[in-house]
Amino acid sequence: MTLALIDYGAGNLHSVENALRTAGCVDLVVTADADVVAKADRIVLPGVGAYGACAAALRAVPGMVEALNRRVRDEGTPFLGICVGMQLMADAGEEMGTHAGLGWVSGRVRRLEPGTMEAKVPHMGWNDVVPSVAHPLIEPGEAYFLHSFAFEGADVLATTDHAGPVTAAIGRDTMIGVQFHPEKSQRYGLALLERFLEWRP
Repeated sequence: MTLALIDYGAGNLHSVENALRTAGCVDLVVTADADVVAKADRIVLPGVGAYGACAAALRAVPGMVEALNRRVRDEGTPFLGICVGMQLMADAGEEMGTHAGLGWVSGRVRRLEPGTMEAKVPHMGWNDVVPSVAHPLIEPGEAYFLHSFAFEGADVLATTDHAGPVTAAIGRDTMIGVQFHPEKSQRYGLALLERFLEWRP
């Protein structure tokens, strides 16, 4: 089983790679090669930074968006998006202008607007993950979050609370995205990665 961890200059690659290996992934390739992604058995898209910059960086890799669309949408390869990697699954993001996403999940990424002054932005630190629907990869627990923008739309699998509900995970078919950082979420995050590596959707 080959897992492609996509390197497009916008992810916390070293930490994610280490977490995946700790979770049991043996055949892991960190790659910016669309041909490698097009043959992978599982795909992970990390992401750190501004939505628009990440979207532009992903599109700047020759053939990468086409390979992702073919492998994930058309062929049903298990896919995990992390933080901005999850947000890019949406139709668009509204950080410093409106930027198109991959359009895999109907919705938009908007600035967090907590209901109280005590709830700071960015949303940073440990918080509960509360499943909205049953899903084999998402269990209740605590995970580490760091973000100022959040997904609003369809196919929400779990929420967290930051002076109101905030999307913690989205997904459908063979794709899933998490707003939190599994690689920083200790045992909870490693357990999620273990389930992803075993997932047969």
